[in-house]
Amino acid sequence: MTDEQLLRYSRHILLDEIGVEGQERLLAAHAVVVGAGGLGSPVALYLASAGVGRITLIDHDTVDATNLQRQIAHDLSRVGLPKAESAQVAMHAINPEVYVQPVRQRADDALLDRLLPGASVVLDCSDNFATRHAINRASVRHGVPLVAGAAIRFDGQLSVFDPRDPHSPCYACLFPAGQAPEEVRCATMGVFAPLVGIIGTMQAAEALKLIVGLGSRLVGRLLMLDGRGLAFTEVAFARQPGCPVCDARAAG
Repeated sequence: MTDEQLLRYSRHILLDEIGVEGQERLLAAHAVVVGAGGLGSPVALYLASAGVGRITLIDHDTVDATNLQRQIAHDLSRVGLPKAESAQVAMHAINPEVYVQPVRQRADDALLDRLLPGASVVLDCSDNFATRHAINRASVRHGVPLVAGAAIRFDGQLSVFDPRDPHSPCYACLFPAGQAPEEVRCATMGVFAPLVGIIGTMQAAEALKLIVGLGSRLVGRLLMLDGRGLAFTEVAFARQPGCPVCDARAAG
């Protein structure tokens, strides 16, 4: 690291759990972030501020005035711009050293198969089950740890899936594709602004811990947040026999 980097990241380096070696891992890492909205905004900003060297940010949408209540990577001056590019501006304002690749496209199987190989971690900050399942399949295919978050109204969820661990369940073990709950969107149900900040910041924390080698205790556990009472609940879950995604991993 340069003298400037030693100064910038000194508060990380002071931590025994990170130190110089851990910070160098962050600088060499590649994080793929799907979604640059409510969850993706704090994820992107914290990964950039922490010095993750390469960040690919995928989002097909543009910034709208209704986003600004909670999507803190954007501002009024960038309404109408692609969200991935708007977030890139905010990330570089914090840390111009990181390489940010904005991708204005939906995260489908083909795109994820192109971007995930060799990635350190993928973060699901999307808002629909089709995309979440596509991210999960790609995570398993390419052996990339997945940090998944969700938030609606006053309720948030967070979990980690690590296909490098043969005992780790995948997202489809928890939410089977054929049994997905009814889709709900912020546009119709609303969302408490700080909730996405809480869940997104926790997603960034789990991703950083995975990169530096601290692992995550949320593998095989779903953390749920009731924002009304600020109460956390954890539920353990296991790999499900007959899960088509896990079975494909085992067969491969």
